[in-house]
Amino acid sequence: MSKTSLGKIHVYTGYGKGKTTAALGLAIRALGHGKKVAIVFFDKGGMNYGERLILDKLSANINYYVTGRDRIDAKTGKLILGVEEIDKQEVLKALWIINDLFKETLDLLILDEVNNAVNLGMLGIEELVRLVDNKPPDLELVLTGREAHPRILERADLVTEMKLVKHYYYQGVSAREGIEY
Repeated sequence: MSKTSLGKIHVYTGYGKGKTTAALGLAIRALGHGKKVAIVFFDKGGMNYGERLILDKLSANINYYVTGRDRIDAKTGKLILGVEEIDKQEVLKALWIINDLFKETLDLLILDEVNNAVNLGMLGIEELVRLVDNKPPDLELVLTGREAHPRILERADLVTEMKLVKHYYYQGVSAREGIEY
């Protein structure tokens, strides 16, 4: 594979805001050039994330798949933390989807929050390494989420770390529709 061909591995990681946003920006850019794009959202079931509300309208060249349970408690409105068996089952569902996508002719595949799935123990690092190592050679692969594992960083062709400098969340501002989700 030449240095200019598709098939690179991108990692957007760190504690700053913007990892998913950067990946979606890349998806829009690829769509603008007629590329075929897919996104697998890890651990983002439930809420009406704004990006999912618009993706269907963007192009016939994009498909997205949502995995994970709703992490907002319906009664309290608070975030549900912790990993349960259902979370691991949802990650298995994502892996099946990805393996099917590897058989398609895609230009760009985004695995949104996959690094978090590893950090939380929903997905083993060996499984993610095997997936990255077995991606189709011309597939551009993007992995987002905090604390990307060193073995993933080692395989990446591009790593961007989003650094948290200041965030209004720490001043008591809750996640806002259209901005954080």
